[in-house]
Amino acid sequence: MPSRLISNLDDHPRNHAFVAREQNWSLSPAYDLTPSPVVSQDHRDLAMECGDQGRFANAKNMLSQHASFLLERDDAEKIVSDMREQVGQRYDIVRSSGVSENDAETIRGAFLYPGFSL
Repeated sequence: MPSRLISNLDDHPRNHAFVAREQNWSLSPAYDLTPSPVVSQDHRDLAMECGDQGRFANAKNMLSQHASFLLERDDAEKIVSDMREQVGQRYDIVRSSGVSENDAETIRGAFLYPGFSL
């Protein structure tokens, strides 16, 4: 899901994994996400389809498949909301990690683009 909020152009099946801690499988934590500066702030597509609208990287499209992941709509919306909050902090995180202001500004538009909203 984070790759939908971060314009990660390297989105492919090998960027998604499952882990089994004890007996139950779950999605792994996000990894290999590289924010890419993009032009459009209205529409972004992913490499992989993610919902009823195909590759369109927006909340409505992702939530269209909540039942396929055995999630109630409210639970899926909470996950999206929590991820938006976490990804929204990325600019401050990269700056506090020593990324220059110029470089941080270059990738700022990669996070939480306006077209993602519900």
